[in-house]
Amino acid sequence: MANARRMVCFALYVGLGLVPSSLGVILRTTDKIVWANEFEPIELTCLIESISTNNPRIEWKKIKNGIPSYVYFQNKVSGDLENRAQLREPANILIFNTTRSDTAEYRCEVAAIDDQRDFDEILISLAVRVKPVVPRCSVPEAVTVGTSTELRCLENEGFPAPQYRWFHNNEELPLEPKTSLKFVNSSYSINPDTGGLKFRRVRKEDAGEYYCQAKNDAGHAQCHPQMMEVYDVDILGIFLKTFGVVLFFFCLAACVCHSLKRGCFHSKGHSENNYNWAAPNNGVEYGDADEGHFRHKSSFVI
Repeated sequence: MANARRMVCFALYVGLGLVPSSLGVILRTTDKIVWANEFEPIELTCLIESISTNNPRIEWKKIKNGIPSYVYFQNKVSGDLENRAQLREPANILIFNTTRSDTAEYRCEVAAIDDQRDFDEILISLAVRVKPVVPRCSVPEAVTVGTSTELRCLENEGFPAPQYRWFHNNEELPLEPKTSLKFVNSSYSINPDTGGLKFRRVRKEDAGEYYCQAKNDAGHAQCHPQMMEVYDVDILGIFLKTFGVVLFFFCLAACVCHSLKRGCFHSKGHSENNYNWAAPNNGVEYGDADEGHFRHKSSFVI
C-alpha cells in the first residue's frame, strides 16, 4: 500500500515538473495519429526524453482488432514488419514500404531497470491511404429527350473512401448546375459519395462523352470515356410500327375466316362417317309401298 502511494505521488510530481526527469524514463512522440500512402516509407517516432539506464529494453507491438503482436522484440524486427522495417535511434521504427495491412495501432514500450520510474509506453495510430483503382462506369448508350436516366460509378479499393466527379466532353460537371451559366438549365444531380449522376429530364445538349473520376488523398483514377446519344421522340416511327402490327393481325384474321368458309379445316374421316350406306336386301327387292305386292328375284329351294 505504501509503495503504491509513493508511485502515485511520484507520477504526480513528475507531471508537475517537481521531480527531475532523470529519475525516470519518459517517452513522447511527434504524432499520435499518423497517415501514410501505400508503398511509401513512414517513420513512427518514439522519443526518449529522459533516462538513466544505458541499455534500456525497447519493444514495439502492433495491435489490430484488439490483438497485440511483436514487430520489434529482442533487438530485431519481427512479425508483420520483418524485412520491411528497422529501428532507428533512439527508439523510432521506420517502415520502408507500407501496405494497407499495416493500418493498426503501434505501442512503443521502454523498460529502464536503473531508473526510479523504470517503464513507459506510448501508443501511435497508423492509417495507410490506398490510391483508388480504375472505377467501373455505367453510361447508357442512348436515351430519349425528356426522359430520366442515371449514370453510375463505383470504386471499392481506395482508402479512405474516394469522392466521385463526373466529366462531360472533358469538362467537369459542377456539383450544383445552378452555379454555372453553362449548366444552369440542366436537370442533373451528382452524389459525390456514391458516384451517381442522375438526369430528371434529358436534353439534346446532354449528349456526348462521359467519364467518372474517383479521388482521395492518396491519388485518383478514372474510367474510359463512354458516349451517350440523345434522340427526339419519333412519333411517325411509333405510328408506322403500330399500324404495321394492326395490319398484320387484320390480314391474319382475314385468312383464317376465308379458310373456314371454304371448309379447309374439315377432316376426311369426318365426311366418311356422315355417308349413308344402303342396307342389304337378302335377295328381295321391295317395291314402293303403294304397289301392294312384291316379287322374288330368286327361287326358294325346299
